[in-house]
Amino acid sequence: MKQPSEIVVETHRLASRRWFLRDCGLGLGSIALTALLNRPSAHAALFDRSSPAAPLAPQPPHFAPKAKRVIYIFQAGAPSHLDLFDYKPELTKRSGQLPPAELLKDYRAAFINPNSALLGSKFKFQRHGRSGLELSELLPHTASVADDLCVIRSMQTDAVNHAPAQILMNTGSQLFGRPSLGAWTLYGLGTENADLPGYVVLSSANGTSGGASNWGSGFLPTVYNGIPFRGTGDPVLYLSNPRGFDPETQRASLDTLRQLNELNLAELGDPETAARIQAYEMAYKMQSSAPELMDLSHEPKSILDLYGVDPAKPGFARNCLLARRLVERGVRFVQLFHEAWDQHSDLKKGLTNNCRDTDQASAGLIKDLKARGLLEDTLVIWGGEFGRTPMVQGGDDGRDHHNRGFSIWLAGGGVRPGISFGATDDFGFNAVENPVHVHDLQATLLHLLGFDHTRLTYRSQGRDFRLTDVHGKTVTGILA
Repeated sequence: MKQPSEIVVETHRLASRRWFLRDCGLGLGSIALTALLNRPSAHAALFDRSSPAAPLAPQPPHFAPKAKRVIYIFQAGAPSHLDLFDYKPELTKRSGQLPPAELLKDYRAAFINPNSALLGSKFKFQRHGRSGLELSELLPHTASVADDLCVIRSMQTDAVNHAPAQILMNTGSQLFGRPSLGAWTLYGLGTENADLPGYVVLSSANGTSGGASNWGSGFLPTVYNGIPFRGTGDPVLYLSNPRGFDPETQRASLDTLRQLNELNLAELGDPETAARIQAYEMAYKMQSSAPELMDLSHEPKSILDLYGVDPAKPGFARNCLLARRLVERGVRFVQLFHEAWDQHSDLKKGLTNNCRDTDQASAGLIKDLKARGLLEDTLVIWGGEFGRTPMVQGGDDGRDHHNRGFSIWLAGGGVRPGISFGATDDFGFNAVENPVHVHDLQATLLHLLGFDHTRLTYRSQGRDFRLTDVHGKTVTGILA
């Protein structure tokens, strides 16, 4: 009588994988949703870092981290720093005048004639909290957590259009094919939850200009890719078993498929095979973990009201609450994309609507994390890919793209609370005090996660790559 290993080898020799997937009566989605992990040894192997089939097992960083997990709220389209975080009385005073000639030297705008009239903010600003952080009237809820925020007002980037700027902010390069910050984080730290993806993506409003490159794994193995969750139905496609499906056949088929993949992995050592094994295992576990995650029926009304969530309605507020539920369950990196901030015209109306949709939930997330003791080791980031011009566009109510100075905020995870860092000039045009390049921000985020950004590398195409490309420094002034 043949031993099981001999049967598997014979199957491997006589039947191609394509035949197996076509004729065994199971689709890829169905196979992925099997009872593979009913075997305790298979589940335990996920966290055995010595196993080549366990690329997501937890591992230590270079040094003790301040942050264990990240929630990155990416406000795509570029919020106007001048109307939200960086009040400029001189700009308001000179609204309608042409900008000083020296301001525009060597300046390249995305669309407008740079020598266009200045536009002061149409919104009032006020100081808040013990810190006296100055914020726009559009952000009353954010103002209530002012003492928890670190606002960087001197951000700089190299790109002036959405897709390259988004990809640069998320991957450290304007070129497609580089790993995202979330992928680097997962590659460096692994995950703490075997039942959910280590990197989850939640989207609201419009699709991002940079697309899936914003959360991709680039040249890293695809196991480190961000996994987009849908707002309605199954969080991911094909999560539910088809009606009438025979669980015994499913189990037997996937057990054989795993053995075939393990043989292939042992023979060729291809990390994509390990990623495939991991994907099947994760899909099965998500059959129970993902629906429970997405079910908000057990959240108390006080929490729903804190975020402004309608449980039946997908959107930004619901995604913020899901982000808390994800990190609470050990997910390493959660990224929210909300592309709605590209106000080339109708600035007043557009910003008012955007802040109405995002302000309460952003602040609610900070308050909720803090109340649960999670904020101290969860790093929260809020910001877009660049800022907006102090010069007007679209008649008298719009702003163009601007990369020389803009604002973002951070909270928790080892960041100094209740401060503003850096400054732009009197027109919000150039960063003139403590400028922070995108690569500096990325180096700092990795530092908070316990990594020297120059040492977190991956060899591809004959050389070592890193998130910060060939430069970038830790911004020590914002560290607690």
